[in-house]
Amino acid sequence: MILTPALESDLDDVAALVNSAYRGDGAKAGWTHEADYIAGQRTDAATLRADLAANPEAMLLIHREVADGPLLACVWLEPAEAGVWYLGMLTVRPDLQDRRLGRELLEAAEAYAAGQGARRIRMTVVQVRDTLIAWYQRRGYALTGETRPFPYEDHRFGAPRRDDLAFVVLEKTL
Repeated sequence: MILTPALESDLDDVAALVNSAYRGDGAKAGWTHEADYIAGQRTDAATLRADLAANPEAMLLIHREVADGPLLACVWLEPAEAGVWYLGMLTVRPDLQDRRLGRELLEAAEAYAAGQGARRIRMTVVQVRDTLIAWYQRRGYALTGETRPFPYEDHRFGAPRRDDLAFVVLEKTL
């Protein structure tokens, strides 16, 4: 899988893709959605632009089968500390989620980070997403035992439908 850095002109497509996968409605959202737990949009182009500007070492990588084709997948990567990179917003178009693209995307993102000096990958997942956590565990990620609070006051990530949300931290050694 070939990943390329997202351009400014890609940000609207990235936001639409992420929102369809994370907050889409019912079967159209695919198996990775979190709409049962969090309402509203997951992101928008302005937020992506601001996050990239605030984190100049971060990479928003995208995948298209052909250069001018539809956006199929994206992932956020950024150095967190020496040898550790954060991976987030791993997204595959919902109607393609049963074609192993998520695995390929994850492997490509790990290879990209390793090429930049990463020895470990860290991520956070909402703790109630058992199926997704298990999917990452099958790919070598382990729960660290660390949890982080859910940003209830920051509606850039949506409006929580529950008051018991938190993030669990997973890591993988590359």
